[in-house]
Amino acid sequence: MNITEFDQEIPTLGPFAAADIARGVCRYLRHLGSIPLTEFKLRTNRRVDVIGLDNGGCFTIIEIKSSVADFRADDKWPEYIPYGDKIYFAVANGFPVDILPEECGVMIADAYNAAIFRESPVNKLNAKRRSTQTLRFGQTAARRLHHINDPSF
Repeated sequence: MNITEFDQEIPTLGPFAAADIARGVCRYLRHLGSIPLTEFKLRTNRRVDVIGLDNGGCFTIIEIKSSVADFRADDKWPEYIPYGDKIYFAVANGFPVDILPEECGVMIADAYNAAIFRESPVNKLNAKRRSTQTLRFGQTAARRLHHINDPSF
Protein backbone atom coordinates (compact mmCIF):
# COMPACT_ATOMS: atom_id res chain seq x y z
CA MET A 1 0.00 0.00 0.00
CA ASN A 2 1.36 3.44 -0.82
CA ILE A 3 0.21 6.86 0.32
CA THR A 4 -2.15 7.28 -2.63
CA GLU A 5 -4.01 4.17 -1.46
CA PHE A 6 -4.07 5.32 2.16
CA ASP A 7 -7.20 7.02 3.43
CA GLN A 8 -6.22 10.67 3.26
CA GLU A 9 -9.26 11.70 5.31
CA ILE A 10 -7.85 10.27 8.54
CA PRO A 11 -8.04 12.89 11.27
CA THR A 12 -4.74 14.11 12.67
CA LEU A 13 -3.99 12.27 15.87
CA GLY A 14 -3.13 14.13 19.06
CA PRO A 15 0.07 14.03 21.08
CA PHE A 16 -0.92 10.86 22.92
CA ALA A 17 -1.23 8.81 19.75
CA ALA A 18 2.02 6.81 19.96
CA ALA A 19 0.19 3.60 20.95
CA ASP A 20 -2.27 4.07 18.08
CA ILE A 21 0.55 4.65 15.60
CA ALA A 22 2.36 1.54 16.89
CA ARG A 23 -0.78 -0.55 16.46
CA GLY A 24 -1.26 0.61 12.86
CA VAL A 25 2.42 0.05 12.05
CA CYS A 26 2.29 -3.48 13.48
CA ARG A 27 -0.82 -4.26 11.43
CA TYR A 28 0.90 -2.95 8.31
CA LEU A 29 4.02 -5.02 8.95
CA ARG A 30 1.86 -8.14 9.40
CA HIS A 31 0.15 -7.34 6.09
CA LEU A 32 3.62 -7.27 4.48
CA GLY A 33 4.51 -10.65 5.99
CA SER A 34 6.75 -9.36 8.77
CA ILE A 35 6.41 -10.24 12.43
CA PRO A 36 6.48 -7.11 14.61
CA LEU A 37 7.66 -6.62 18.17
CA THR A 38 7.20 -3.40 20.09
CA GLU A 39 9.67 -1.97 22.59
CA PHE A 40 12.50 -4.25 21.42
CA LYS A 41 15.82 -3.80 23.19
CA LEU A 42 18.85 -3.73 20.92
CA ARG A 43 22.22 -5.05 22.01
CA THR A 44 23.15 -1.45 22.88
CA ASN A 45 20.27 -1.42 25.41
CA ARG A 46 18.48 1.18 23.30
CA ARG A 47 14.81 0.30 22.89
CA VAL A 48 13.23 0.68 19.44
CA ASP A 49 9.51 1.43 19.22
CA VAL A 50 8.76 -1.29 16.65
CA ILE A 51 10.94 -3.82 14.87
CA GLY A 52 9.74 -6.20 12.17
CA LEU A 53 11.39 -9.38 10.96
CA ASP A 54 10.40 -10.66 7.52
CA ASN A 55 10.63 -14.16 6.00
CA GLY A 56 14.00 -13.31 4.45
CA GLY A 57 15.51 -12.40 7.82
CA CYS A 58 15.49 -8.65 7.17
CA PHE A 59 14.83 -6.20 9.98
CA THR A 60 12.75 -3.04 9.69
CA ILE A 61 12.98 -0.57 12.57
CA ILE A 62 10.26 2.01 13.08
CA GLU A 63 10.67 5.03 15.33
CA ILE A 64 7.30 6.52 16.29
CA LYS A 65 6.94 10.26 16.64
CA SER A 66 3.62 11.49 18.00
CA SER A 67 4.50 15.19 17.83
CA VAL A 68 7.08 17.61 16.51
CA ALA A 69 8.29 18.18 20.08
CA ASP A 70 8.79 14.40 20.44
CA PHE A 71 10.91 14.37 17.27
CA ARG A 72 12.98 17.39 18.25
CA ALA A 73 13.70 15.97 21.71
CA ASP A 74 15.02 12.68 20.27
CA ASP A 75 18.70 12.42 19.49
CA LYS A 76 19.05 8.64 19.82
CA TRP A 77 17.45 7.46 16.56
CA PRO A 78 20.75 7.51 14.55
CA GLU A 79 21.99 4.76 16.88
CA TYR A 80 19.31 2.44 15.42
CA ILE A 81 20.64 2.61 11.85
CA PRO A 82 23.26 -0.17 12.23
CA TYR A 83 20.53 -2.53 13.53
CA GLY A 84 17.98 -2.33 10.74
CA ASP A 85 17.96 -3.15 7.04
CA LYS A 86 15.39 -0.36 6.77
CA ILE A 87 14.64 2.50 9.17
CA TYR A 88 11.37 4.46 9.20
CA PHE A 89 9.77 7.21 11.18
CA ALA A 90 6.06 6.59 11.71
CA VAL A 91 3.87 9.63 12.25
CA ALA A 92 0.20 10.53 12.21
CA ASN A 93 -1.53 12.15 9.28
CA GLY A 94 -0.81 15.88 9.34
CA PHE A 95 2.70 15.59 10.80
CA PRO A 96 5.11 17.88 8.90
CA VAL A 97 7.11 15.10 7.23
CA ASP A 98 9.52 17.57 5.62
CA ILE A 99 11.33 17.91 8.99
CA LEU A 100 12.15 14.17 9.10
CA PRO A 101 15.66 13.12 7.99
CA GLU A 102 16.08 12.02 4.38
CA GLU A 103 18.18 8.99 5.41
CA CYS A 104 15.04 7.36 6.86
CA GLY A 105 11.78 6.30 5.32
CA VAL A 106 8.44 7.69 6.49
CA MET A 107 5.19 5.89 7.32
CA ILE A 108 1.88 7.60 7.93
CA ALA A 109 -0.17 5.62 10.45
CA ASP A 110 -3.24 5.55 12.61
CA ALA A 111 -4.61 2.86 14.94
CA TYR A 112 -5.81 0.70 12.04
CA ASN A 113 -3.14 0.77 9.35
CA ALA A 114 -0.07 2.48 7.96
CA ALA A 115 1.30 3.36 4.55
CA ILE A 116 4.71 4.16 3.16
CA PHE A 117 5.01 7.86 2.41
CA ARG A 118 8.72 7.69 1.64
CA GLU A 119 10.62 4.43 1.15
CA SER A 120 13.62 3.75 3.37
CA PRO A 121 17.06 3.25 1.88
CA VAL A 122 18.34 -0.30 2.40
CA ASN A 123 21.24 -0.75 4.82
CA LYS A 124 22.18 -4.44 4.90
CA LEU A 125 23.20 -5.76 8.31
CA ASN A 126 26.39 -7.75 8.55
CA ALA A 127 25.90 -11.50 9.03
CA LYS A 128 27.07 -11.64 12.65
CA ARG A 129 24.79 -8.81 13.79
CA ARG A 130 21.85 -10.30 11.86
CA SER A 131 22.39 -13.70 13.49
CA THR A 132 22.71 -12.25 16.99
CA GLN A 133 19.69 -9.99 16.55
CA THR A 134 17.54 -12.78 15.10
CA LEU A 135 18.27 -14.87 18.19
CA ARG A 136 17.42 -11.93 20.50
CA PHE A 137 14.21 -11.33 18.53
CA GLY A 138 13.12 -14.96 18.91
CA GLN A 139 14.00 -15.07 22.60
CA THR A 140 12.14 -11.82 23.26
CA ALA A 141 9.04 -13.07 21.46
CA ALA A 142 9.13 -16.42 23.28
CA ARG A 143 9.67 -14.73 26.66
CA ARG A 144 6.66 -12.45 26.08
CA LEU A 145 4.48 -15.35 25.01
CA HIS A 146 5.50 -17.40 28.04
CA HIS A 147 4.75 -14.41 30.31
CA ILE A 148 1.18 -14.36 29.01
CA ASN A 149 0.75 -17.99 30.05
CA ASP A 150 2.66 -17.71 33.33
CA PRO A 151 2.90 -14.04 34.47
CA SER A 152 4.51 -14.93 37.81
CA PHE A 153 7.56 -16.58 36.19
